[in-house]
Amino acid sequence: MPAERAGYTVTMFLIDVSPSMGTLRSVELPPAPNGEQRTTEMTNLEWALQFVKLKIQEMIFNGRKTDQCGVILFGSEETDNIIHEKNGGYQHVSEYIPIAQPNSTTLAKLDALQPSENSGDPIDALIVGIETQDIYLNKKRTWTRKIVIVTDGQSPMEIEDWEATVKKMNGLAISLTVIGVDFDDDEFPFHEEDKSTIKLENEAFYHKLTSALDDGLVGTCAFALQEIARPDMKQTKSALMGTVLRLGDIDVRPEEAIEILVKASKCTALARPKSWKKFGRREKTDDQMQVDEEEDTTVFAQLKMRSEYYIDRSTQDGEEQDKMDMGSDDEEDKDKNLEMVQKEQLIRGFKYGSTYAPCPDGQFPRLNTRKGIDICGFFHAKNFRRELAMGEVQYLWADPGAPQQQVALSSIVQAMYEKGVLAIARWVSKDGMDPKMGVLEARVDTNIDFLLWVQMPFADDVRKYTFASLENLVSKNGKSVTKHPYLPTEDQLEAMDKFIDSMDIMDSGEKDDEGKPVPWYDTRQSYNPAIHRTKQALFHSAVVNDIASNPLPPPHPELLKYINPPRWALKASKNAIRECKEVFKIKEVPKKAAKARKDGHVRASDEDEDMLLLDKKPAASHKGKEHASQVPASPKLARSAKKSVASDSETEEESDQEPLLLEKRPFNALPTPERSMSPDVDPGRAPGRIIGSTYPLRDFKTNLAQGDVVTKAVEDMGVVIKEVVLRPFASRRHKEMIECMIAMRDTSLKEDEIDAWNAFLRDLKESCLKEAGNSEFWQEVQKLGRSLSLISEPEAKKLGGHSEFSESASEAVS
Repeated sequence: MPAERAGYTVTMFLIDVSPSMGTLRSVELPPAPNGEQRTTEMTNLEWALQFVKLKIQEMIFNGRKTDQCGVILFGSEETDNIIHEKNGGYQHVSEYIPIAQPNSTTLAKLDALQPSENSGDPIDALIVGIETQDIYLNKKRTWTRKIVIVTDGQSPMEIEDWEATVKKMNGLAISLTVIGVDFDDDEFPFHEEDKSTIKLENEAFYHKLTSALDDGLVGTCAFALQEIARPDMKQTKSALMGTVLRLGDIDVRPEEAIEILVKASKCTALARPKSWKKFGRREKTDDQMQVDEEEDTTVFAQLKMRSEYYIDRSTQDGEEQDKMDMGSDDEEDKDKNLEMVQKEQLIRGFKYGSTYAPCPDGQFPRLNTRKGIDICGFFHAKNFRRELAMGEVQYLWADPGAPQQQVALSSIVQAMYEKGVLAIARWVSKDGMDPKMGVLEARVDTNIDFLLWVQMPFADDVRKYTFASLENLVSKNGKSVTKHPYLPTEDQLEAMDKFIDSMDIMDSGEKDDEGKPVPWYDTRQSYNPAIHRTKQALFHSAVVNDIASNPLPPPHPELLKYINPPRWALKASKNAIRECKEVFKIKEVPKKAAKARKDGHVRASDEDEDMLLLDKKPAASHKGKEHASQVPASPKLARSAKKSVASDSETEEESDQEPLLLEKRPFNALPTPERSMSPDVDPGRAPGRIIGSTYPLRDFKTNLAQGDVVTKAVEDMGVVIKEVVLRPFASRRHKEMIECMIAMRDTSLKEDEIDAWNAFLRDLKESCLKEAGNSEFWQEVQKLGRSLSLISEPEAKKLGGHSEFSESASEAVS
């Protein structure tokens, strides 16, 4: 499908307002929520105008100044057209809306149309439309010309010199579309019964007229309204932007480098749903109310966002937030600590790791970059990681007006294509702009050689996450587990293979010309429901007068084409699903509702919240004052309270806005995000334990202070340290675990728990040095020497204890 020229089009709508257009008709509406069928009555004119308004809505939606239209009425009470003013005649033909870029006023004028008491000649309106359009486009010969006639075919017309009209339309390259109310259509299909003689003759003439034109079409209004709701994918030409492609260092070694003038244009473009705006009823002043006493008018204004900034002063001088930590619901006490500040007192801050770096100028100094695309290197295409491609794709063409540049770029493209390599390129759109890294791919076409460029992430933008193996499970003791409910058996693997094979849809589509089945899913016919359904709702609300009496129709069938899987696939996979349920012993697990919170909110846990990990432990219930007192208070950032000016309703949050920091605060006193202060933080205590994995050292000290639980605290601390050390990403908590070990060893020595410490240390060493252990942590323990080694007999004897290890044995074991 070739790309069309976006805009640069004038469409003339010729609307029939004859008395016959006032005939009432019954129109089906979407079913009610209870499934009841609904209908409404409207005139043929109101029904047909929906097509015109939807076409104009498309022009308003695109927002192009070069996409214009005009409206001419035939059958109107008055006569107002340019031919009548010059030569007379052409009665009851009126230029209702002059040619211009459409707006909301255009739709309002169409809503005001009513059937008249006079009939008008469609051929007169067609000639007036051609002449009006030609005069307007006198100096715009390259613009596209379109004419749309909307009629019920009941108006009489003179067809003596219609061949001359066809000749002129072909000469001006005018396309004609006739939208007929209840016209016969074999493809739709629709055939009107008891049709009048004049309508039969008019329909036949419209088909004859359009067939004589180079570009003509006749359709029934019902089919046109259905097709206008069809999702469309319009390909438009992208503007060529000039830049420079460099290979080598132009400044240092100009004799070994080359520069090629190229043009860049979009290959793909990201499409998003149209954004929504909020409007509120505007309050009138006393003067306006006096003026509008007789007129019942309501004015709506767009709601704008404003921000108010508050500082929580309760944490700046080291004060404890006792009421907030205790879970107090007294909002008034919290609000007393909030102080409103002006935006001028704040500076913008950018998050860097766990801190915020202030930036008084709003942004950091830009790099001294130069416009152009610099090739940094080449690599084999087979090493390209497709998941790293991000953003839109750009074309790179040689300058169309420079043959030498075309030859130079073609040589690079041919070399890359023959060698099977891709190029890493650095793109700077303008001098001083931030650079982008991307990859260039060579494309060799029949008539042209060009490059494709797609952006790639920087190394700092890539996050690598490692997860525990799904096939190799390790027990708490470090032993490999071969049989476990989480490890699939051969029967389970075979059942899952059958299930996946049964869902193959590669050969489930319609058959091609050769009788071979094609894939069921076609990306070219798959549309984004968010974009097109939002667009349909927006258009429908602007076209109809009452959304309650004329609700939004269902989505177009093409939009739902790939929402549901094909029936044959569901049928073919039933047996495979049944076998999987039997082999995997699948049972429905009812959701468990959590305990009611203070605000009365109850949420049932989702199915995917239960992690399938061997080290997953159910969290002990610690709520209220007991847990809240253990969470340290942390300073807070300036909070932005966003409110609307004209409405008390909630408004959408501002996006992509960095936090603002206090300007007078020193850099080393900037707030640093800490652990959440929420009283619902999981302490990580397994049933029967008094030490949790979330705050082990704090739990250990708290229990020692209570007394009579030393043995239990030491035992649980050893288990928690081992669990944390052997988990994935344990390196982030190495320092914390060493602090726990120091506290545990000191307590074991003083409280005569020497045997427990020595047994724990030997077990920890064995587990860490296994294949699936954590040798790095054990090396850190070894570096600390005797401070974390086994407790020897001389060391224990000083405090009245006993150990089975001598001093030399303690050093040897560690």
